[in-house]
Amino acid sequence: MIEKIKDQKLALFGGPRAIQGEFKKYNSIGSEEVMAAKAVIESGILSQYLGAWHEDFYGGPKVREFEAECAKYFGIKHAITVNSWTSGLMAAVGAIGIQPGDEVIVSPWTMCASATAILNWNAIPVFADIESETFCLDPASVEANITPYTKAIMAVDIFGHSANMEALLAIAQKYNLKIISDAAQAPGALYKGKYAGTLADVGGFSLNYHKHIHTGEGGILVTNDDEIAERLRLIRNHAEAVVSDKGVTDLTNMLGYNFRLGEIECAIGIEQLKKLKGFVKSRQSSAESLVKKLQDLPGLRLPIVKDGCTNVYYYFPMILDVKLLGVSRDKVCAALNAEGVPVSNRYQNIHLLPMYQNKIAYGSKGFPWSSDVCARDVDYQKGICPVAEELNDVSYFGLGMCVFDLNENDIDQIATAFKKVWANLSCLN
Repeated sequence: MIEKIKDQKLALFGGPRAIQGEFKKYNSIGSEEVMAAKAVIESGILSQYLGAWHEDFYGGPKVREFEAECAKYFGIKHAITVNSWTSGLMAAVGAIGIQPGDEVIVSPWTMCASATAILNWNAIPVFADIESETFCLDPASVEANITPYTKAIMAVDIFGHSANMEALLAIAQKYNLKIISDAAQAPGALYKGKYAGTLADVGGFSLNYHKHIHTGEGGILVTNDDEIAERLRLIRNHAEAVVSDKGVTDLTNMLGYNFRLGEIECAIGIEQLKKLKGFVKSRQSSAESLVKKLQDLPGLRLPIVKDGCTNVYYYFPMILDVKLLGVSRDKVCAALNAEGVPVSNRYQNIHLLPMYQNKIAYGSKGFPWSSDVCARDVDYQKGICPVAEELNDVSYFGLGMCVFDLNENDIDQIATAFKKVWANLSCLN
């Protein structure tokens, strides 16, 4: 294949694109969701929450049905819906009893809400480095970052692959820490026979529009802990107005919000959940096919799936050996994009965002880092997460698998584009 396209001019320099047209956008919504939403609208019950201690404190019929179906599907005791996964993370941090000034170890390689959910409770995010194989938290770095202030670990199952939960759970047990599993991008992924997100004290998934399944916006919290589950429900629905009548005596973090997911979204979610296995299988099939077609390209490291795990491929992450190829990551990505492969050439280093570099969050005077609850220096300077930083700066790039509905012909075209670029790497110097 490479020999056949060796003399083809790259599209970046005016040659013909390897991929003609655009890939079909992924859309998980079908007629079932339309009918489910229509039925709710016709019922007139779009929401049935009361922010008071009452039978309807827990929401309406579709909320309760969706939660029951999620608990059954993921093999977990409690599932609690929320209006976004950001809301879910905020509720999770509060529900495990995090105090102002406590430290929670989190990945720098994730969406920013993973860390701001910690700051929401005036606690301090501490960033541990990641593994280059899975892009998830490195247990050795987590343990190296534990201090007397550490109270929890937030493990992020990035791109659809679970973190090393066995090692993280051992660390948590050793230091008496809680674990939150941010499996926003990994619904349906397995870790040693159990669903990602279900092995922690509390975990969960995102339901926003570009995930495997979605309700527009939304999230699902999962836990086997009865007390945490009830605290999640309280924080979701105006806890401070409910605790007295409900007889709650532990008022820790009983500052509540309106994190409630409505009846229409939950009706849609019930139908989406039925399709999750099929959607996951489709992504896995496309990704495995692409791996086979690209595996012989030198200097390209394709997604790795650890023993005992499955990957649901929210993203298709890759690493370039730029020294071997003698070409920068950014030039390779520019060439691939010109050929019609929509790759991104970096992800995220949260600890380098302005908020952390300047330590300004609430107000303008550095709270909470400058307050009495954090009477210590917290380091966010470049260099604390060398693996994540090198990946972002030099070698990582990826393809959004959940953005497109790729068929085998699309995979063939993507592979052809890669091989065309690899055949002409010398032109990119």
